[in-house]
Amino acid sequence: MDIGEVYFYTSTIISWKRLFMTDNLKLIIIDCLKNLVERKLIIVYGFVIMPNHIHIIWELNSMNGKELPDTSFTKFTA
Repeated sequence: MDIGEVYFYTSTIISWKRLFMTDNLKLIIIDCLKNLVERKLIIVYGFVIMPNHIHIIWELNSMNGKELPDTSFTKFTA
C-alpha cells in the first residue's frame, strides 16, 4: 500500500469464525480506526463489520513510525 492512495481493504477471521457477533469485539475495531484517524494517519470513507470479516474504504495519510497504518491496524486488532 502507498501513502496518499485510497484502498478497499478486507480482513477475515481465520477459518471464517464468527467472532464479531458481540459489540465488545466490534468496538476494538472501531476504537483502532478512531485512533488512527485522530492521529491523522488515515481517512476512513466507510467501513462495515460483518460477523467474520471487515471491509474498510480508507486513505493512508502518513507512516506510523516505520510502518504503514494498515500494518498498525492489523497488529492492534489481531
